[in-house]
Amino acid sequence: MGSTVRAVRLKAWVLGAALVLAATLGPIAMGRFLPFLNAFETWVADYRIATLRPPAPQHPDIVFVALTEETLARFPYRSPVDRAFLAGLLGTLEQRDIRALFLDVLLDSPTEPDKDAALKRVLAGLTVPTVVSYGDEAEGLTPKQAAFLRDYVPAPLRAAANLNKDPYDGTVRLLFPAKRLADGTLLPAVAPALLAKLGRPVVPPEDLPIAWRGQPDARTPPFRQFPAHAVPLLPAAWFKDKIVIVGADLTDTDRHATPFRAAFPGLEGSIPGALVHAHALAQLLDGQDPPAQGPGVLLAATLLAALAGLLLGRLEVGVWLRLLIGLTVIAGIWVAAFALFRYQDVMAPVIAPSLALAMASWMADLYSRRQEREQKKFIQAAFSKYLSPVLLDDILKDPSKLQLDPKRRELSYIFTDVAGFTTISESMDALSLADVMNRYLDGMVTIVFRHGGTVDKFIGDAVFALFNAPRDQEDHARRAALCALELDAFAQSFLQAEQAAGRAFGITRIGVHTGPASVGNFGAEARFEYTALGDSVNTAARLEGLNKYFGTRIALSGATLARAGELAHRPIGQIVLKGKTEPIPVHEPLTAGQADSGFVQRYRLAYDAMAAGETQALALFERLAQDRPEDGPTRLHLDRLYRGELGDRVIMAEK
Repeated sequence: MGSTVRAVRLKAWVLGAALVLAATLGPIAMGRFLPFLNAFETWVADYRIATLRPPAPQHPDIVFVALTEETLARFPYRSPVDRAFLAGLLGTLEQRDIRALFLDVLLDSPTEPDKDAALKRVLAGLTVPTVVSYGDEAEGLTPKQAAFLRDYVPAPLRAAANLNKDPYDGTVRLLFPAKRLADGTLLPAVAPALLAKLGRPVVPPEDLPIAWRGQPDARTPPFRQFPAHAVPLLPAAWFKDKIVIVGADLTDTDRHATPFRAAFPGLEGSIPGALVHAHALAQLLDGQDPPAQGPGVLLAATLLAALAGLLLGRLEVGVWLRLLIGLTVIAGIWVAAFALFRYQDVMAPVIAPSLALAMASWMADLYSRRQEREQKKFIQAAFSKYLSPVLLDDILKDPSKLQLDPKRRELSYIFTDVAGFTTISESMDALSLADVMNRYLDGMVTIVFRHGGTVDKFIGDAVFALFNAPRDQEDHARRAALCALELDAFAQSFLQAEQAAGRAFGITRIGVHTGPASVGNFGAEARFEYTALGDSVNTAARLEGLNKYFGTRIALSGATLARAGELAHRPIGQIVLKGKTEPIPVHEPLTAGQADSGFVQRYRLAYDAMAAGETQALALFERLAQDRPEDGPTRLHLDRLYRGELGDRVIMAEK
């Protein structure tokens, strides 16, 4: 009775964990792959940036010199910007001892020849670290424009002024690190290019969010800004040792949507491209991290909400009260997320946690209503259908093993078979056959149990054993390998005893492999069995059969050897099983004495030479065959070398 109660409680914990996991991963997937939920989450994050970004003083090192409507009104044409004016402006700024310069004007078309020449001379002669906006056909330039720009802007001054815009809503949220030009050249973006010229090289990740700089107050912009036409009249001290960005600040040109648009949908929500670069430059210059976010924050917040929903669903209260409590908790999630951003600079999600709480509460309510009935049905069905005494004993010791649903996990498998036993058994009477098989299988099963394995089934004289199911065994591969060696020793001893008594018996061949499979109860409603299914199981069975081809008694896969730790062995080959395209390494496990023998050491040298395609491999294997003509792997590879096959890749023509 006590064990049954414990089983019920343990199953409740297991299903509760599964419920929380489903209520965590489900909303995360929904928020990621359902566009309207993803867009809503993004908008809420943008709104926090627009309204709750902590205030910061104006950046002390960056100045924005704006080409305003008032500036353009001074010229006979608006576009392109008057090149003579730009030449004079850049010359003036250089005389003010600025620290660095970024010209965010795309010089892709000719204007007046004299003015074009003047600006080109100034650009070529600048001594201050400078970058200039640059692009090619990928930005929509015609071949003629791209050629003009390439000739006009010196290569050392070029920088990619691209902005990393969200493909769904066109909002700039991420830093742009670099772009690949049509000729294959990697052109860094403005901010990293300018910092590199200042001796501070930095390569921002492609998915690094921009750490938008807060304003000191509602009326003061985050960067000092002066109209370009007023620069000659302003004090030189205002520009000395500053990084100056020259670009447009117009109502209809080069403005881009930013997170600020969530709270200010008008002109305030979009800012000039030059100012976007200013935010990026300030972030990299100051080493400012963006608000903490990412998979870890998302998973933690959603998991906590799912746990809260699980507790809520288990409350013995009315539906309306539960609904009120749930809405209150969801409101608390939103308040906490906004507070975390404002005071801890953490961008916690709100949509996935809200969905997780609602889903977990609903699922927990459904589960609690059916829990008792399902538990009783489960236990009765499980105990009535388990036929294996070994498995039943394991279940009685640990009732948590009573899980009907198959699980996918990594296992190690052993297949054994007695060569030619079908023919041998036909010459025996029923009693003699039963006696020899009972003694043989009893010894085999005892060894499997000694190594902690589970005997899945007998198929005639064949034995199929599992490791790492139903018990968890971290060293399951090593257990299987050592078990195979002991099974081989027993089978050889059994064979010799039978032959000494004048009774026929065959060699036992063993295949060992490790890999994933679905393990659990399979079958019909009235009859099922605990077993493992999958390609890895088939591979283990086929390795057993290939011993005949290899001339060995044990064939152990490289997957098992890699997980078995230190284990004496010798390689057989890279085997491509019939119906497969990729080879698997196959080895023969050895005892310590066998591995240290001179013959095995010489075999390894010959094998390595063969694998490397060396011509001396044939002579080495010939000498091995002279010493031990009965050695299966030696005969295998010598025959292959005689046929002109090179390397250690062996393609099987049959199973």
